[in-house]
Amino acid sequence: MAGLYEKVHAAAEFLKRRGAAPRALAILGTGLGGLSDKLEGRTEVSYGDIPDFPVSTAPGHTGRLVWGRHGDVPLMVMEGRFHVYEGYSMQDVTLPVRVARALGARTLLLTSAVGGMDPRMRDGDIVVLEDHINLMGDSPLRGPNDDRLGPRFPDMSRPYDATLADEAEKLALAAGFHLARAVLAAVQGPQLETRAEYRWLRSCGADVVGMSTVPECIAAVHAGMRVCALSVVTDLCLPDALQPVDVSKIIAVANAAAPRLSALLLGLLPHA
Repeated sequence: MAGLYEKVHAAAEFLKRRGAAPRALAILGTGLGGLSDKLEGRTEVSYGDIPDFPVSTAPGHTGRLVWGRHGDVPLMVMEGRFHVYEGYSMQDVTLPVRVARALGARTLLLTSAVGGMDPRMRDGDIVVLEDHINLMGDSPLRGPNDDRLGPRFPDMSRPYDATLADEAEKLALAAGFHLARAVLAAVQGPQLETRAEYRWLRSCGADVVGMSTVPECIAAVHAGMRVCALSVVTDLCLPDALQPVDVSKIIAVANAAAPRLSALLLGLLPHA
């Protein structure tokens, strides 16, 4: 059975033969597609055609890998990600990050839909992550370490690149909206949280909650990549005013925020 290193390089060779050579990888979350339409010289391939790639099953995730150029920057875009709640391992979820790194990517741009636990937040707000709390009960680094992919004990004191976060704030200000900093609590899902869980997560120092981002961030840091994560608040998770979740509404809020989010991502590319 092929190990992780062999899987990474088999997929990388498959994509390299098709011209993929990104400087950055952007992973698009629920309802946040459309970025790849801005690329010149666009090439795409379905996840199912790439060796050892999982297939995305979550609502709002197209399941295509697209690459091209925006200005002078070659960019690879994942239209839809993988989640642990779909039944995939952490290694499966983070395989595309490692493949992009093997192809030359040095920056990871992450997006996601999250629940907002800060009462100052509103549906459609965009936040930039400054830290996270991993409550998923696992790590993509569990098991034997392959030094060809990264060190045994990667430092996580600054998982999200402060310079990229600063640039994202400047871009948002120039576009006329505020980009708050936030701490993400990452949970496995797929069930949403109870009132008591939201209270506890907030007391732990988290501002938003989601079911992704942290595995990819950990793998990217392990591989020596810079990370910037932007999240759209698609529903409010306030225990004393909690409403039943409507997934179609979450996707609609994410879709409405997608143009602003795409503009931020494209604006970050010269700094990637």
